[in-house]
Amino acid sequence: MTKQLITSALPYVNGLPHLGHMVGCLLPADVFARYLRAKGDDVLYICGTDEHGTVSEVGAAKENMPVESYCQKYHDQHVKMYQGFNLSFDYFGRTSSDQNKEITYRIFKALDKNDLIEERTTKQVYSPDDGRYLPDSYVMGTCPYCGYDKAKGDQCENCTKVLDPTDLINPRSVLSGSSNIEIRETKHLFLRLPKLEDELNQWIETKKGIWPDIAYSIAKKWLKEGLKERGITRDLKWGFAVPRPGFENKVFYVWFDAPIGYIGITKQWSDEKPTERHWEDWWLKPDEVHYTEFMGKDNIPFHTISFPATLKGTGENWKTVDFLKGMNYLNFAGGKFSKSAHRGIFLDDAIAEFPADYWRYWLIANAPESDDTNFSFDHFAAVVNKDLNDVLGNFINRVLKMTEKNFGAVVPPMGQPTTNEMELYQTLDTLITDYRKYMDGLEFRKAMATLREIWVAGNNYIAKTEPWKVVKENKDYAGTILATALNLIRLFGHISAPVMPESAEKMLAIIGEKLPFRFPTEPMKIYLTGIESGRAFAPCEPLFAKIAPERLEELKIKYKETEA
Repeated sequence: MTKQLITSALPYVNGLPHLGHMVGCLLPADVFARYLRAKGDDVLYICGTDEHGTVSEVGAAKENMPVESYCQKYHDQHVKMYQGFNLSFDYFGRTSSDQNKEITYRIFKALDKNDLIEERTTKQVYSPDDGRYLPDSYVMGTCPYCGYDKAKGDQCENCTKVLDPTDLINPRSVLSGSSNIEIRETKHLFLRLPKLEDELNQWIETKKGIWPDIAYSIAKKWLKEGLKERGITRDLKWGFAVPRPGFENKVFYVWFDAPIGYIGITKQWSDEKPTERHWEDWWLKPDEVHYTEFMGKDNIPFHTISFPATLKGTGENWKTVDFLKGMNYLNFAGGKFSKSAHRGIFLDDAIAEFPADYWRYWLIANAPESDDTNFSFDHFAAVVNKDLNDVLGNFINRVLKMTEKNFGAVVPPMGQPTTNEMELYQTLDTLITDYRKYMDGLEFRKAMATLREIWVAGNNYIAKTEPWKVVKENKDYAGTILATALNLIRLFGHISAPVMPESAEKMLAIIGEKLPFRFPTEPMKIYLTGIESGRAFAPCEPLFAKIAPERLEELKIKYKETEA
């Protein structure tokens, strides 16, 4: 049994996640974890809220709350929304935990011992109007490289160039908008990335042809430009205090302790569930684990360079990522999601509007793997109506009604297969092989296109055999057709489960199949005869409902798509 470690980029605790966050890292990781479990692998899927940094301090101040209470409030909201989307974390923790603090200190001390920590006096942006030093991400201005006028002081999201706040043209405070800023001297600690550049480059080269182009190319771009020392401390109150004399009023930079949070959260899980496997089995026995990360393209540099460098610099045998699945952006009506402007679909609204499986299927079938993808309600409704309702749902409804009408609510006897069944077996064997190949390769759009082909194959089989006619002349063969079709419902349930777990559970409940989900490994000639004749099935209400034109227009107006 293969040990599979899966992590999603850790969502910031402040505010609420939207569909872009969901498809950028959380949902693909969940689909992959569910698929691997169905294959029988030993899976640990962990994630958690990223809680340190200025965004939490500022958010708490705006709501007049202690920052700890603020983080707890939004952590709980994240948990609720992810449960609503049926995300199957083995553990969802927090980067502010005692366990993460312990491991962050352990890693820092090892880096320091290996002469990879450097103390510097630096110039930083100070805002008199805000009465504080401004962290890099809270300074905004024009990027000196591409001219983007909303670049932040740590990185330009337009060209992905790493920046220092002092590089920005016409800098201003994100907090107050004030351009009245000063450059003051302050002491900070830096990770000496240039000393690790050769080792990192050799490691990245081993990922050529394995990682998606977006992940490999971004990592190589950073290395080609030459690595610079990276600051790992900040002038803040909220965070892990720096364990060094003279730095009592500083904390670790969120981008230092946040990725370490993957390990810290695993330790949280291990400490809270002592009967489960120990956390070190996943992070300090690298040859026994395959590690897959999921994240949007803005997070790729930190997970291909900074975090691996942090682990490698300790000299300990930490597990580093084997496969990094980077995603592009999901846009809303051609532009970005924005909570402040009430623009786009956020998870609380999404769950209130439609069942989670509608969203899960559309998002994975349209995952922004090679380019940015655009969400529109027209396309969403078209996919739900056609794929889920007309293709999958209609097949199930027709089969159940025809069977109950002619044989009662039981599986008819299965006779010898004819040419029709043999052709179906052959078609499905090929499609199942392709589906498995695409899921193993994390090619989600291709996997979902193949899943739809599998559903279509069932519809084509019914259309070709015409059991509603055959039952009048050859009831035995009509029974074979419908028994095969009921086995197809079982197949559809198991293979659809990674992306649509709730609907899959309902499909399996129809024919009395018990969980857990199991990915089929036997040939279809055997699998599609697996349900014994005479087994009772349970007719059910339609699994999916069409989105009517008037409802579609209401959604466009409600979410301001027509104004975008």
